[in-house]
Amino acid sequence: MQRAFDPQIEAGVTIVWGKQKDKWNEADQREQGETSAAEGGQSVSPGISGALKYLASEAGPGMSIEGEAAGTSVSKHVYVTLTGLPLTMEFEWPFRRSTAGADFWFLHATVRLEGAQGLQAPVAVNMSATLREVFSSLEPKETQGPIINAVRKEVDRRQLEFVRSGKLVPLQFSSRHYDFNRKQWAFGKATEETIRTFLERKIYWQTKLVGGDVWVGDDIEAQYLQTTTDHLAQLANQMAGEGLVKLERRWATALPALMARAEEFEAAMQAAVGELERKHAFERG
Repeated sequence: MQRAFDPQIEAGVTIVWGKQKDKWNEADQREQGETSAAEGGQSVSPGISGALKYLASEAGPGMSIEGEAAGTSVSKHVYVTLTGLPLTMEFEWPFRRSTAGADFWFLHATVRLEGAQGLQAPVAVNMSATLREVFSSLEPKETQGPIINAVRKEVDRRQLEFVRSGKLVPLQFSSRHYDFNRKQWAFGKATEETIRTFLERKIYWQTKLVGGDVWVGDDIEAQYLQTTTDHLAQLANQMAGEGLVKLERRWATALPALMARAEEFEAAMQAAVGELERKHAFERG
């Protein structure tokens, strides 16, 4: 069985390491009061156009360059929101501490809405000093899961606007995402029905956009839904019993019965995009 993504090897998000020349203009940088270049980072070689991309792994960014101009491809993982939007994300590691007076750490990122003709949201993830105390380090292997889920939650709340060309906007990564009493992340507990719908959409979009088998025992997904990986596997087993997927050791292969529901999944995405656009159009007046 072909495996497109293994969360025990890859953390499933494309990493951009070091400088991206001219990604944001000087006006955007002044607005944020920060620079997007990481101190001591690896600059982009003149022989490679665009950013140098690395897969996140258990040990952090890997050492093999995956430059698009070099003719290699970067494996991507699709993160579906509860509203049915398929997202991919790129981050510019590492976190950097603000020098503008406020006590926070920031990380620049690009959130892409897949299947939407280039719509994206460039963001600055701003981590509060209170939340910083939750982490023993700011390395990707420890922070990227909660960040991915915080981004998705802001999309669920219709706080991010996807555009073809836009300015960097702040995204607050704060204590509202963490339950200090229970010492656990709190992104909202999903119902059984919501989780089942989420799994169907996740497997559909990952299969359509990337291909291969889909890992349903993902800790990041369980954290987002406030459930367990065992529960996700149980629901995937139900789907297998209904002929929607073939399941082998928590790897799901989409079957024709699931992919035949493309119109349903695409309609959910379009409805969610429409709600986002109406909300932000209203705010602009």
